[in-house]
Amino acid sequence: MGTIVEFKDYSMGFQDDNGKVYNLLDRLSFKVEEGKALGVVGESGCGKSMTSLSMMRLLPDGAVVQGGEILLEGENILNMSKEKMQQIRGEKLAMIFQEPMTALNPVLTIGQQIGESLTLHHPEMKKQEVRQKVLEALEEVGIANPETRIDQYPHEFSGGMRQRVMIAMAMINRPALLIADEPTTALDVTIQAQILDIMKRLKNASSGLMVITHNLGIVAEICEEVVVMYAGQAIERGTLKAIFDNPLHPYTKGLMASVPTIRSEKKPLYTIPGTVPTVYDFGTGCRFADRCEHCTEKCRKEVPPVKMAEKDHLVQCWLI
Repeated sequence: MGTIVEFKDYSMGFQDDNGKVYNLLDRLSFKVEEGKALGVVGESGCGKSMTSLSMMRLLPDGAVVQGGEILLEGENILNMSKEKMQQIRGEKLAMIFQEPMTALNPVLTIGQQIGESLTLHHPEMKKQEVRQKVLEALEEVGIANPETRIDQYPHEFSGGMRQRVMIAMAMINRPALLIADEPTTALDVTIQAQILDIMKRLKNASSGLMVITHNLGIVAEICEEVVVMYAGQAIERGTLKAIFDNPLHPYTKGLMASVPTIRSEKKPLYTIPGTVPTVYDFGTGCRFADRCEHCTEKCRKEVPPVKMAEKDHLVQCWLI
């Protein structure tokens, strides 16, 4: 199996009004393999969404790429022209954005919005052919009565149905990699399970999947590889089994301990003290130092190196 996307020592930050650049994503290195799902996990503010937006070249104003490469099938995305990126978005890389309730255009029908991606990349397609493909896509993501639904507007759909529409829109061109940014946000548990079932099916049908989430249950359900992010760094990465059976970084251990289980004893749920620092508050050493109960003076002063704990299991921590 080949590699679809590879981050190689990728760094980016934000420039303030005075021209000073604050580093956010710090030397990210990981791969998304064909036929596999990679879970990118961490609290809000850890840089997960910025990682996916970097891949799509949709970074906000003020963002500055500081170094490294993002390779799509061996070619550096960062060097591609705007025209080439427009071709790649939707065809090679597709993204399901957060907040399905607000991501769709309220004045266009569902059929128009899903079909737009097809006509953009395949202008030679006839209207009837586009409509047929949209109907098939709606059926594939479990929307009943697609013949009626195709001509309806977003306000006529529930949150779960809109999320299905977003998935259909992303998958219509059969991209090499599907990026799902918090795919079950604001959905109830039953709908979450249905959306995860759809994504599992699509993972088998398409080449690769990258799931960005703070929910470890989702990762356990559909991913084979995991990257744990904290304050813009990939502090631990490896196979699902390695990370879940033997978490090594104090942050990963904290995340695992804070998940309630059906067998949990009657005691307060563990919480990691403090909050994720902002881009202005990163220290010179380990970015987790202020929240870590094992922190030493060395942790505060020096950035820990990435170490290989075992095959396919890397961790960035002085304690390992």
